[in-house]
This record gives sequence, C-alpha cells and structure tokens, in this order.
Amino acid sequence: MMEERANLMHMMKLSIKVLLQSALSLGRSLDADHAPLQQFFVVMEHCLKHGLKVKKSFIGQNKSFFGPLELVEKLCPEASDIATSVKNLPELKTAVGRGRAWLYLALMQKKLADYLKVLIDNKHLLSEFYEPEALMMEEEGTVIVGLLVGLNVLDANLCLKGEDLDSQVGVIDFSLYLKDVQDLNGGKEHERITDVLDQKNYVEELNRHLSCTVGDLQAKIDGLEKTNSKLQEELSAAAGRICSLQEEQHQLREQNELIRERSEKSVEITKQDTKVELETYKQTRQGLDEMYSDVWKQLKEEKRVRLELEKELELQIGMKTEMEIAMKLLEKDTHEKQDTLVALRQQLEEVKAINLQMFHKVQNAESNLQQKNEAITSFEEKTNQVMSSMKQMEER
Repeated sequence: MMEERANLMHMMKLSIKVLLQSALSLGRSLDADHAPLQQFFVVMEHCLKHGLKVKKSFIGQNKSFFGPLELVEKLCPEASDIATSVKNLPELKTAVGRGRAWLYLALMQKKLADYLKVLIDNKHLLSEFYEPEALMMEEEGTVIVGLLVGLNVLDANLCLKGEDLDSQVGVIDFSLYLKDVQDLNGGKEHERITDVLDQKNYVEELNRHLSCTVGDLQAKIDGLEKTNSKLQEELSAAAGRICSLQEEQHQLREQNELIRERSEKSVEITKQDTKVELETYKQTRQGLDEMYSDVWKQLKEEKRVRLELEKELELQIGMKTEMEIAMKLLEKDTHEKQDTLVALRQQLEEVKAINLQMFHKVQNAESNLQQKNEAITSFEEKTNQVMSSMKQMEER
C-alpha cells in the first residue's frame, strides 16, 4: 500500500506538470479532447479509488469513488450545484460516470483542491469508504491536494452532454510522461531515471491489480456459466411443467364443458320445477285468501259477540251492585225489626204483668172478666200476628 501511494503521488506530480506545461503553451484554456487533461482525470480517478472499500450487494460487488464525493455536498454547501447538475444528467447511468462528471465540474469551478481538502480534513467520515492505509487517509492525500491548487490557473471548458462517461476505460497512457522525460535537460538525469523507475513500479503494480481483476472476472464468468446451466435446467423443467399444465388445462376445459352441460340441464329441470311450484303457490295463495276472508269475517262476528257480552257483563255488574245495596238495606231493616221485636217482647212482658194484675183483679171484678178476656184474646191474636210477622221477617 505504501508503494502504491508513492507511485500514485509521483504519477499525479507528472500529470499535473505535463498538464500545466501544455496549458501554458495553449494559452491556459483547455477542452475535453486535450490528452494531458484526460490523463489527469484518469490518474485522479486512480488516486480516489486507492484503498476504496468494496460494498457487497445482491447484484454483486460495488466499488465506486462517487460515494466519498457525495460527502462534499454535506460538508460544503457550495458544492450542492455540482451534485444537482450531476443528478440531472440523464445519460449517466452508473456511479463511476457520476463521479467523473463531478470531477469535470469541480475543475471547471476551480474548486477541486478546495473540495478534496474538505474531505481530507474530515477523515473520520472517509473511514466509512476507505481502508486505513488508503491514499486519501494518509499524508500523500494532503500532498496531492496541495498539488491540485496549481490547476486553479487553468480555464477548462468541458462539455458533458454527449460524453459517454460510464463506459470510459481509465488506463494511464505513459507515453506522454516518457516523452516528457526524454525532453528534460541533462542536469535532471537522476530525477528522470527515478521517475521512470517509479513509472515502471506503478505499471507493474497496475498489471498485478489487472491480473487480480482478470482472475475475479474469470471466477465471475465461471459462476455465471454455472448459473446459466442451472437456469437452462430450470428452463427445461419449466417447459416440461408448462406442457403438463397445458394438458391439465385441456382436461379441465373438457371437465368444464361437461359441468356446463350438466348445469344447463339442471337449470332447465329447475325452471320446470319452479313453474310447477309457482302454479301450486298461486292455487295455495287463492285458497289462503279465501280462508283469510272467512277467518276475518269470523273475527268480526266474534268481536261483535264480545262487545255484546261486555255490555251484558256491565249490566250484570250493575245488577250485582244494586243487589249488594239491597242486601245492605235488608240487613238494616232486619236490625230495625229485631229492635222492634225486642220492644214487642218487652211489651209482652208488660202485658203478662198486666195479665197477672188482671188475674188478681178477676177475683175482685168478675163483672169485668169477660171484657178483659176479650181484650186478652184480642191481645193474643195480635201477638200471634206479630209472631207470624216476625217469622216472615226472619224468613225474609
């Protein structure tokens, strides 16, 4: 990792030096077709990819440097215009293409060094995306940010529309830097040899990475071939299942036709039975209506009889009350007659006393005996009458 960081730092120095020299010769105005500028972006992309953590998903492994660049929008509000412009580009389909577009726009704003410095100053956030020994996490990242400040003197006019940033291959063209080394003065021979050796080491490291990548791709191809064979087997099994399902569908259609015919026959029979039941219901309804009218007439007659009986009951109740009143009056008369009977008995006692007096006086007055006997007989008759009347009263 240390050798990779050193090689990338030397390549960044060379690319920035060649870019500045070519820009000064062209008047500091560059476009997208400028070869040193394209190589600068390639080297910059390799620097941002160094030590980048691999994120695994259900699709596969994802290794993009656009994730750390998205942090700039949160840390520096001025970069929101770049993020919005990148998201609004419809021709960008991958995260790599969005990351390259972001670098293009930041260079045109002459703030590429400022934005990367913000990332370097917040390494605790970069640790989510980079390994601890990555270039952006070490001192080499700070050195590269200092080198990028010199690019602020350039005017880059880059048109992103129509550019296929998703499928570009980021391969460093060492011929530019080798030619530049051959043109140096003899006094810098040692520096030239060192740069060539650094380039050679970087190329070897790059070849090693490419061989690892080829191995990974070969493993993926093998896995895809196995998956393809499994899918073909599943496809053949699915085709056989489809044939069996079609046969079952044909059988089900025949059964459906039989069921439909049976259901139509049963519907016809049901309709006939319903007609017969409807006629029976009508006849029954007519008989019920006649029975209802008879019952209604009987009900009216019973209501009339009930009213008459209620009237008779009221009369009987009235007669009963009158009889109760008459009984009370009779009881009162009976009490009165009993009182009269008691008085008559008293009178009878008195009469008896008088008779005794008269009996004593008979001896003294025989001349008056007959008269008194007649009077006694008359009194006895009256007494008998009173007794008979008392008996009648008692019987009553």
